[in-house]
Amino acid sequence: MSQPSFEFEPDPGHSSELDDVTYSVADVVDAVNGVLRRSFGDGLWVRGEIQGWNERGPHAYFRLVEDGENGRAVLNVQLFAPSRARLRPLLERHRLRLADGVKVRIFGHLDLYGPSGQLGIKMSGVDPRFTLGEMAMQRDDVIRKLVAAGVYDANRARHLPPVPLRIGVVTSRSSAAFADFVHEIERSGFGFRLRIADVRVQGADAVAMISRAVRHLGGRSDVDVVVLIRGGGAKTELATFDHEAIAHAIVHCPLPVFTGLGHEIDRSIADDVAHSALKTPTACAAALCERVGTFLASTEGTWSAIGRRSAQHLDRADHDLVVMAGVARHRTETALQRSREQLGRHGARLRGGSERVAVRAEARLGLAVDALARAPRRLDHESRHLDGLEAQVRLVDPVRTMARGWSITRTVDGRAITDAAALGVGQELVTTFAAGRARSRVEQVEPDAPVDPTTPELEEPAR
Repeated sequence: MSQPSFEFEPDPGHSSELDDVTYSVADVVDAVNGVLRRSFGDGLWVRGEIQGWNERGPHAYFRLVEDGENGRAVLNVQLFAPSRARLRPLLERHRLRLADGVKVRIFGHLDLYGPSGQLGIKMSGVDPRFTLGEMAMQRDDVIRKLVAAGVYDANRARHLPPVPLRIGVVTSRSSAAFADFVHEIERSGFGFRLRIADVRVQGADAVAMISRAVRHLGGRSDVDVVVLIRGGGAKTELATFDHEAIAHAIVHCPLPVFTGLGHEIDRSIADDVAHSALKTPTACAAALCERVGTFLASTEGTWSAIGRRSAQHLDRADHDLVVMAGVARHRTETALQRSREQLGRHGARLRGGSERVAVRAEARLGLAVDALARAPRRLDHESRHLDGLEAQVRLVDPVRTMARGWSITRTVDGRAITDAAALGVGQELVTTFAAGRARSRVEQVEPDAPVDPTTPELEEPAR
């Protein structure tokens, strides 16, 4: 579309009576608006991004912004109550809501607003397909980046514990979605523990808060799984979860991430990259409860199987024990019977042999008694011989000799002294008496003639 020219602009090539005409500000505003109406009488379509959305009663005002090579271009937009009410069913049918950050293609009429001197557009139409298409293009761009980086499926590879009872929840604590989630968790009766990160789930701060919360909970050692939930809403509101920053927080989270976002028909990039994407917050809670319940049922089933198997083994062992006991009893009774028979035979042989031995011994004893009775004189002779030997032993007993006054003299090392010539002056001697001992030292040695050792020395005559 060519740019319109103002018809009242004078031609600098020739003079005119208009050269001296002076216009009032209101005239200029009216002239500009007249040119705009003639040039864009049927209205025009304009595309850009909504910024500064502001509602004043039934009316709405915002800026339509476009960043280009020559800088930023801004156009003020007024959406008055009648047009807003007329467009509401169209937006709701496509589940769109006008808000900051939404790219739109709108229809309206240009107008220079005199009191502010600002050019704006009075909005009267919107193209939902343009906004949906822009959202789809942005989604596709984020997905391509994730796939190219090799992290698109990263969170799905995270290990999910069999009993994920410690849950980190990223949501708005005051939302109905959180209430539904908690209700389902409590209804299960399992011992879940929740750690909640209270964030905004739409608006300018939502992306940063959600990304930070996912990273924080994912780094905790007391959390098994991270859950990201919010209730239903417009597609433009749920587009928060298509943001690249949230996708990166999920794919790099070291814990599995569950999502329950929006309505059943909604699907965001956060759902695409999460470990498990559920339709709603309630379904998200139900999935966690089901996993814990499955583990519990499996455990109880395993214990039941162990009980049945143990009972079978005990029954089999009891039966085997009864059989073995019967066999042992039979064998024991058989062995005892054989032992009794053998003992009877051995007893009979023993009785017969004992009687014969006793008879022979009694006969020998009788013969010995008879022999002793026939030889008393031989016993008397042997008795007198023994008495004589006893007297001789008493005569040579040194104790009896020392009792009569004799003693034995030895050196300190125990050698008996039989010859005075073997002694030396100063030598120490030990003398043993019948009762006690005495030590002495040699002062003088007087050797004598040797004595025949076979001659008795002053023996006491035998009695």
